[in-house]
Amino acid sequence: MLSVVARNQAFALKKAAAITLSSTTARSFTKQTAIAAKQQAAGSDLSKAEEAAAATENDELVEITLPESSFEGYLLDTLPDLTFQTSKGTLLQMYKDMIVVRRMEMACDALYKAKKIRGFCHLVVGQEAIPVGIEYAATKRDTLITSYRCHGMTYMRGASVQAVLAELMGRRTGVSFGKGGSMHLYAPNFFGGNGIVGAQVPLGAGLAFSHKYKSEDACSFTLYGDGAANQGQVFESFNMAKLWNLPCIFCCENNKYGMGTAAARSSAMTEYFKRGQYIPGLKINGMDILAVYQGSKFAKDWAVSGNGPMVLEYETYRYGGHSMSDPGTTYRTRDEIQHMRSKNDPIAGLKMKLLELNIATEEEIKSYDKAARKYVDEQVQLADASPAPEAKMSILFEDVYIPGSEVPTLRGRISDDTWDFKKGGFAFRD
Repeated sequence: MLSVVARNQAFALKKAAAITLSSTTARSFTKQTAIAAKQQAAGSDLSKAEEAAAATENDELVEITLPESSFEGYLLDTLPDLTFQTSKGTLLQMYKDMIVVRRMEMACDALYKAKKIRGFCHLVVGQEAIPVGIEYAATKRDTLITSYRCHGMTYMRGASVQAVLAELMGRRTGVSFGKGGSMHLYAPNFFGGNGIVGAQVPLGAGLAFSHKYKSEDACSFTLYGDGAANQGQVFESFNMAKLWNLPCIFCCENNKYGMGTAAARSSAMTEYFKRGQYIPGLKINGMDILAVYQGSKFAKDWAVSGNGPMVLEYETYRYGGHSMSDPGTTYRTRDEIQHMRSKNDPIAGLKMKLLELNIATEEEIKSYDKAARKYVDEQVQLADASPAPEAKMSILFEDVYIPGSEVPTLRGRISDDTWDFKKGGFAFRD
């Protein structure tokens, strides 16, 4: 995995450069890409929100006031400020990022139904505010790790849509070179994409331990779903993080259903932000990207200030099933889904804010939507045209070690399967 992550550093450069937008949007995005690339190389201390403000001429500040229902705290003396300032450019870029994520996931749906994507595939449609909002609160030094619903976060961490879709289709240009698939996606300081329920939580605690050990001004955002919240390894990670005062932000994405089971049927206590017991918690409206951003920023500031871990609960909702094999309508009604779409959609909510603050007109927003659709369609074509991995044995061994750090030989099942890295072939075969 380390080799895959290291070789994917270039994705920060790719992400925006490939987007074909209107001339004004394209110029803004190109400028943003150049800035992000420099910051990536240096390990930027800027958050995505600060990057977006720096990359656009539309940096006029606006005041945001969130509803009082945005946050609920546990063992906290203060809550995130409901009123804060951000730039118009940041709000516009948040919107553009969310619509690209949604379009990418819609493309995944179509490719899966066309049998170009196979195996497991979990979409984030409805939950876009979480990967986008967290990324705007985090810096490039912060580490992120999540479950298998990871496409949006991979894109936000720097991978291109093409690289994400190519991986899902098993192509060589994918983020894991066609060997990982939907659940094993990586990007700079993004450690997956993990297929085992809850297994990423102790890894996230380990990432936080690394930040503390190296005295880094950074934290770990460790995401898991409500379906994983009852795993023993989650509570073991809570204990270690508190004992060692680690800068770990445990983030429960509560989309109300663990696969097809409602949270109340599987959890004796559904206030997941209180599950840390001795760790402060914060519940956040996960359908409002501005609340996600402000709450995540509050948690990051808490963790890097030496206060130790925090447990976040993002209340959210997925519009589709648990995965592509689940229609998502056998355990909930269509009326429920439609109600959430019409009343709580994160993209529609931010769109209303852009109109309300006179940041964009209805026509401009339509042009952004059209540009996102065009960009994703182009990325689909590029991904689909990408070659599959070559049918050669060396591909199986190329990511076991970071290049240059290999052992002389790697033992196989039997002696004849021993691989010689210098030879680039089997050690004991002609």
